[in-house]
Amino acid sequence: MTEGFGSFCDDFYVDLCVNTQLELPSERDTVLSFFEQLRKRFPNMLNFSRRDNGEFLLEEEQQGQKYRWVSLEKDRLIASCAEPERLEEAYALHSEVLELMPYMLGVTALDVDSIDVTFTMDFDYQGNHDEVIAEALLSGSGLGSLLELPGAKTISCNPSIILSLSEDLRTQARIAVESRTSIYDIRGEKYKQDEPISLYFTTRRYPAPADAGKAVEAYREQCKLAEQLMFDRVLPYFVQPLLSAIAQRR
Repeated sequence: MTEGFGSFCDDFYVDLCVNTQLELPSERDTVLSFFEQLRKRFPNMLNFSRRDNGEFLLEEEQQGQKYRWVSLEKDRLIASCAEPERLEEAYALHSEVLELMPYMLGVTALDVDSIDVTFTMDFDYQGNHDEVIAEALLSGSGLGSLLELPGAKTISCNPSIILSLSEDLRTQARIAVESRTSIYDIRGEKYKQDEPISLYFTTRRYPAPADAGKAVEAYREQCKLAEQLMFDRVLPYFVQPLLSAIAQRR
């Protein structure tokens, strides 16, 4: 069941983000050696570039909506997989980055601030995103009761919550639903076609001393937790209501 998350939305992404305490290296030889090792493991990742903000990027040619990329920023390392047919496709890229970073970039357990695993789901809808989100997620709640006021119209609704999932607070989860409707869209009743409603579900782990040398193993456990929560909580209580609210307006 966990392999079919992408079937519930129009676009699906799986991201890894390693946030570091210190700045990551930017020397020519170090950066090129790191990305060259990634290219050997994933031969289709051929496009290397440096952005104006100093970010280094290695990505593959986009085939439809499916592609992978890795970016090296000032104090974070990101690996993303768009439209994976199987979650293992994304996990393989993420694991390779985690295995390489101590040797190629000098990122040790002491330097890692946190590791995020994020599932992103985009839902195409040309209309007032805020109304859809409010109806789907706030109906029957105290906040939702405000929508019953005469003439009330939702013009901003981007719910977000962060939870601790462990007693030591090192394991956390965040879910956020983002509208891309502006007040100008609502006033003019002109809504963009190419800007979706986005749902972000992230599990974050602040490594403990016992995690030293076990980055990939700890990451895999984090992915299992993310998958289980997606199946048990996110799909039935967030995704399905959003899909239902969108369907009622089409």
